[in-house]
Amino acid sequence: MQKPRWKTVGGALLRVAAVWAVSTLTMLALAGILPDFHLQAADGDSATRVAVTAASGAGAFGVLSALVWPLLVRALLLMPALVLGLLVFVLNGSLLLLAIGLIPDGRGTVEPETAVVVAAVMSAASSATSTFLTVRDDGAYRHRLARLADRRRRRSGEDGGRARPPGTVFLQLDGVGHAVLRDALRPRDNKPPVMETVSTWVGGTHTVTPWRTDWSSQTGASQLGILHGSNEDVPAFRWYEKKSGEVMVSNRPSSAAVLQRRAAARAGHEGLLTVDGASRGNLFTGGADELALVLSVAARRSKRNRSRSGYFTYFSDPANATRTAASFVAEVCREICQSTRAKLRRETPRVGRGGLYPLIRAFATVVERDVVVAAVIGDILSGRTAIYADLVAYDEVAHHSGPRSRDAQQVLARLDRSIALIAKVAERAPRDYRIVLLSDHGQSPGPTFAGAYGLTLKDLVRAGCGLPVPKAAGRTASGAEARVAARAALRRPEKDEPEGGEGQSRPVVLASGNLGLISFPDVPGRMSREAIDRRHPALLHTLAGHAGIGFLLVRSETEGAVVLGAGGAEHHLDTGRVIKESPLAVFGPGAADAVRRTAHFRNTPDIMVNSAYDAATGQVHAFEEQIGSHGGLGGEQGHPFLLWPVRLSAPVAAGEELVGAERVHTVLRRWLREADGPEVPQGLGAGEERGPEEAPEVRVPGDGVLSDGSQGLAQESRVPGPAAVPFPVTRPVLPDKAR
Repeated sequence: MQKPRWKTVGGALLRVAAVWAVSTLTMLALAGILPDFHLQAADGDSATRVAVTAASGAGAFGVLSALVWPLLVRALLLMPALVLGLLVFVLNGSLLLLAIGLIPDGRGTVEPETAVVVAAVMSAASSATSTFLTVRDDGAYRHRLARLADRRRRRSGEDGGRARPPGTVFLQLDGVGHAVLRDALRPRDNKPPVMETVSTWVGGTHTVTPWRTDWSSQTGASQLGILHGSNEDVPAFRWYEKKSGEVMVSNRPSSAAVLQRRAAARAGHEGLLTVDGASRGNLFTGGADELALVLSVAARRSKRNRSRSGYFTYFSDPANATRTAASFVAEVCREICQSTRAKLRRETPRVGRGGLYPLIRAFATVVERDVVVAAVIGDILSGRTAIYADLVAYDEVAHHSGPRSRDAQQVLARLDRSIALIAKVAERAPRDYRIVLLSDHGQSPGPTFAGAYGLTLKDLVRAGCGLPVPKAAGRTASGAEARVAARAALRRPEKDEPEGGEGQSRPVVLASGNLGLISFPDVPGRMSREAIDRRHPALLHTLAGHAGIGFLLVRSETEGAVVLGAGGAEHHLDTGRVIKESPLAVFGPGAADAVRRTAHFRNTPDIMVNSAYDAATGQVHAFEEQIGSHGGLGGEQGHPFLLWPVRLSAPVAAGEELVGAERVHTVLRRWLREADGPEVPQGLGAGEERGPEEAPEVRVPGDGVLSDGSQGLAQESRVPGPAAVPFPVTRPVLPDKAR
């Protein structure tokens, strides 16, 4: 039942009065604490006069924050978003100085540096008060949080119209493998689980299972397949295309735009989110109209480019801007302390974490997280049908600190609080929502190739080609997803990728986690094994025989796709012939299918290199500066997770394994269709396109277990996996706030 208008208006006026009163008291307290902040004349004033002065200053500051701040942020959006975040304190302090200047008789005085502190504290106090007062009022609560969304979109679902089918929120926890999630949901040493909120879901409202990635276990290939239904011809995170002579990089805006167009053409549709969808913080749009922080459109300079709107809608609230800026600074300090501690303890393996990395990490774990979560909240309160958001915080930290490090565990705990906030807001949305959690890949630990063997993959290739090798191993820059996202936020021009050689006759050597790619740009088309041997007789033998390399993929003129290993071992993928022992054996039975698929891509390089994999420790060797890596085969990197509400149909039939990002796309599309009709039986396979009218109404029971399939590639598609492994689940109360 809708409230009478007088009650709505009266409630709003009371909230304004309460926030004003708290701001006044905060200003009085700060005036008593800070020596450079005064609210009275030089010869003193009565308590009443001081209170009136504080109320005047607080009121002026509140009005300026409400009216001037959004205009100021919109104007400054012409500047880089990160610069805007760093200027938040100065801007807020400037507004306070202006507000103090408006106090009658000039009784308020404050030094500029003190004004920054006063403004920050007052913004936080007023924000906390407003949130506390509106949390029990559905209309006010929705209105406050919906300001974080696109203000031009009409808020729907609040007019008492007909019931709408449930919406779906897909939250991608970038880089969180199934095994890492499983451990984060278990209590340890009498302590609650790292991810308390998610742990209460599993075994009750949700079920979780692993899925297996393609050979290219990285966000570009996985998210392209999940959102657009095709990741054909995406062999790695970055690769050299001979036809154009360019290096394609999955998280480069111009490359992402090309990949998205190609995927849409192959799939025959625009993507998963074409019907009233929103894409937040992703590499690709998924066909959505509502976009924020999407790299594939970040390079556009047109009115249709709304990918940066999330910055404005978030930073237009000074309290949000202040909180995020403070958290950004705290995260930079946290990273510096953690990296210093790792050095002092001489932890191994370890990579360099200096330079701009603390800022990149803070951007991924604070700025991008806060803006994406705020955009998702706005989408939920606007009643959008399908929302897909990527939270990259864990992936960025795990690359440099390790997948199971204490640093990464702390990030998981903060992500869990963000999930709790989204779930809490969904309870007050104008329609029901189903929340699906998933990841695009995992991460495998291990020392870098250069750290373990004293030379880079490029050095090894040069040696095999008879070229001079530098005495000291160089560095291969990390391809972490957040780095280019931060460059896009800074509006920096795209950075050219090194091509690994001087002149067209030298090989181009690129890295994608523990996957290496070697191309000879002066040879049109894909160079054969025989041609490589004629040109560089020692190259393939040098690579395949190195202790840090697991196998090579080449094309033979007579045998087709061939995998080479140490000691003359070969696996002919097209015929199934194996010489000695298959180099793929240690990677599991699913490895052959994954490599065979990639072997026939148009963009597959002349030589593909997968690092060695130690099945006992789960370690691989990244060809980049990463101690937690993904991109190839080996260990947990190829086993992300899918966590879904039990009322949805099972992803695949019993005893079947979910393999490939394209198949995950099919599952998610089916779940979106189920919202409009009866649910599908649990035994329906992901490849079946059964319409909702054909599906009898069957509800899937929750079994309270996790499917354990995270150790290596131990399962072939359509082969029953191991038995489910139960574990105890704690059920803490869902927190009211996630901050």
